[in-house]
Amino acid sequence: MARRVFAITLWPGLIAAALVVALTLGTLGAVALRAETFSALSHFDWLAVRFTVVQAFLSALLSVLFAIPAARALARRSFPGRGLLITLLGAPFILPTIVAILGLTAVFGKSGFVSVVLSWAGLEPISIYGFHGVVLAHVFFNLPLATRLLLQGWGAIPAERFRLASSLHFGPKDVFRHIELPMLRDIVPGAFTVIFLICTTSFAVALTFGGGPKATTVELAIYEAFRYDFNLGKASLLALIQVLICALAVVLSLKFRVPQMGSGGLNRVVQRFDARTVPTRTLDLFWIVVVSLFLLAPLLAIALRGAAGITELPASVWSAALRSLITALGSAALAILMSLALALSALRWRGLEVIGMSSIAASPLVMGTGLYIVLFAITDPADWALPITALVNAVMSMPFILRALGPALTGAERDYGRLSDSLGLTGLSRVRLVFLPRLRVPMGFSAGLAAALSMGDLGVITLFARPEAATLPLQIYRLMGSYRMDQAMGAALLLLGLSLTLFYIFDLWGKRRA
Repeated sequence: MARRVFAITLWPGLIAAALVVALTLGTLGAVALRAETFSALSHFDWLAVRFTVVQAFLSALLSVLFAIPAARALARRSFPGRGLLITLLGAPFILPTIVAILGLTAVFGKSGFVSVVLSWAGLEPISIYGFHGVVLAHVFFNLPLATRLLLQGWGAIPAERFRLASSLHFGPKDVFRHIELPMLRDIVPGAFTVIFLICTTSFAVALTFGGGPKATTVELAIYEAFRYDFNLGKASLLALIQVLICALAVVLSLKFRVPQMGSGGLNRVVQRFDARTVPTRTLDLFWIVVVSLFLLAPLLAIALRGAAGITELPASVWSAALRSLITALGSAALAILMSLALALSALRWRGLEVIGMSSIAASPLVMGTGLYIVLFAITDPADWALPITALVNAVMSMPFILRALGPALTGAERDYGRLSDSLGLTGLSRVRLVFLPRLRVPMGFSAGLAAALSMGDLGVITLFARPEAATLPLQIYRLMGSYRMDQAMGAALLLLGLSLTLFYIFDLWGKRRA
């Protein structure tokens, strides 16, 4: 009877997998076939490859290094607002990239708060553009992700180990060496490779803070090769190199797993007898304050400066916001449907889930370029700007959704599969009565995540959109380019509010009656 269920749910998964393969490998093939020549990459192209690897490596390294003391401090301290602070740590991951860029510019730019303080001290203001600006932005985005992953690892350590350490009179150094360091050896490599992968495929950060021969990523070089030179041969070669880099990172990340909360032990409350001294309390307070200021200061700057400019927004910004909202909702719906189909079919064939995860190694700009070439032969690609943007964003968010739906679906099948077989629940009835009620929480979170990521995307739309049909992130980028910073801040605050609202509504829907 279980085979009947899987036979029904396998075909939607195969269709979704075929679509993912077509968008990842098929679009790359379309770009390569359309190329007239495949000349060797120039010295500047290889500089872009080197810059991509170096900045991704350094960004991941700094994110993990700073996350270790921050996560340790949060793990062994209890204070009012701790839960809210941990929740806010997830905000930069769903924060629209262009909004974060504006916030970082307001704090670290030439006229930002940090530069003003340096000028008071008689020092030169800092420049946020170039290599260090790209790394700073990537650390801002990924430090919270690394902290959450490491905090989950600390939560997986049973309370009994700390009680045993106390009975053996372990000090902070002993606890770190014998209890915490083994956990970090397991979790840090996986967190590092995931962040490295995210930084490798970054586009908007490099577009804004990078540029020039010394600060160009592969993704930005692909965009320039297509947008300015229409050199499809170079674009396809660069895309292939990026796929190889990302594929290597994916293979490495699959070798490591994040420990699950509460694994082992008797689920007792953790008591840190080793962290009650004044020096450890002071050190933990220092890291909590520093990380909080680093993450919340740009958001506060957006709120303060954007509040004044939001009332002066032109009509084009509001129409762009409506287009972004429609695109985000469509992208979230597509992402959930395809991910659910793949996750259900993966109960029988685990290879389908791997295919769904493969999109994280692909370039969204190459997807957009391939689709542009295909559509150009039959219609005007600009007419399909929003549907193409929604489709590519849906495929790019699938790896995160599959990571959320997969374990929950596997657990539901393990716990209720035999009972469902005995009751004759098959096909859609089994999905509706058994799986969906137990997938409501991860589905709500995943839909909110997909909608928020699509809402703030500044990638594929740059290839397709006409000037009068821009999305909100693209409109903000144009306002920045014309030095209308007050309106850009107001539009950024609008985008931030819409993104967080979408995430909150979907997440709340998932938690209600779960």
